[in-house]
Amino acid sequence: LQKLIHLLQATDDPLIQEQALITLSNSAAFSVNQDIIRNLDGLSVIGGMLSNCVPKVKEKALNALNNLSMNIKNQEEIQVFVTQVCGTVESAPLNSDVQLAGLRLLTNMSVTSDYHQKMINSIPCFLHLLSEGTERTQIQVLKVLVNLSANPAMTRHLLRAQV
Repeated sequence: LQKLIHLLQATDDPLIQEQALITLSNSAAFSVNQDIIRNLDGLSVIGGMLSNCVPKVKEKALNALNNLSMNIKNQEEIQVFVTQVCGTVESAPLNSDVQLAGLRLLTNMSVTSDYHQKMINSIPCFLHLLSEGTERTQIQVLKVLVNLSANPAMTRHLLRAQV
C-alpha cells in the first residue's frame, strides 16, 4: 500500500494513476487496509487526484475515497474534500461515471449529519439532477437527499432550494 501511494505521488501517467487508484480502492474493501491507507497519508494523496483533469483518474479517485469512507476516522479526513466533490458533481457531464462516483461518495458522507452543512449549496444541483438525470443518477441523488432529509436542520434548506 505504501508503494502504491508513493507511485501515485510520483507519476504523471494517467494510466498508472488509474491502475494504482483501482488497486487502492479494492484494497479498501478490508477495514485493516482502510486504517493503513489513512495512516500512510493516503487519503490526502488520493484526494489530490480529484483535481486531475483526466476524467477516468478523477472517477477512480472518487471510487477509492468512497470505499475508504466506510470508516468513521477516514470520514473525518475525507470531509475536507466534500465541497470539492459537490463541485465535481455539479460540473461533471450529466449522468457521467464521474458524476455517479461523486454522488456515491456524497451518499456515504451524508449517512451521518456531521457533514451536511458542506452540501447545502449543492441542493439545487441535486434537485436538478433528480429531474434531468437518468434512473441511475436519480437513484444516487435520492440517496443523498434522503440522508439530508433525515436531519431536521436541513429541512429549511431543502424546502427553500431554488431549482
